[in-house]
Amino acid sequence: MPDIKFKQPDGQIIEVEALIGDSVMMAASKAGVEGIEAECGGSGMCGTCHCYVDEATVENLPPPEKSESNILQWVIEPQANSRLSCQLVVTDILEGTLFEVPATQF
Repeated sequence: MPDIKFKQPDGQIIEVEALIGDSVMMAASKAGVEGIEAECGGSGMCGTCHCYVDEATVENLPPPEKSESNILQWVIEPQANSRLSCQLVVTDILEGTLFEVPATQF
C-alpha cells in the first residue's frame, strides 16, 4: 500500500496509506481528508476533488482525458499540475506523492 500525503491549506500534512486500485479521492475520503469534497462521488463531473499533484509525480502520470480537462478549466485557480483526484488511480508510482488541497473547491 503506497503512502501518499495531502497538504491542507493551513500547511498541515496528512499521510494516508492508500489501497492500490482505489482512486486518490477514495483514499482521501476514507481517511477523512478535509477539502476533497467529491460531490459527484468520483464520476469526474463536479471538480470538487481538485488537487495539485507535486511536480515530480505529475510528469509520470498519464495526461488527463478530455472529460477531466474540461472540468479542470472550471476549477478555481487551475495550474499545470491540477488534477481531479477521482481520476487518479493509486499505484506504486504514487508512493510518497504530495497532493495539495486547494483552499476552496468552489
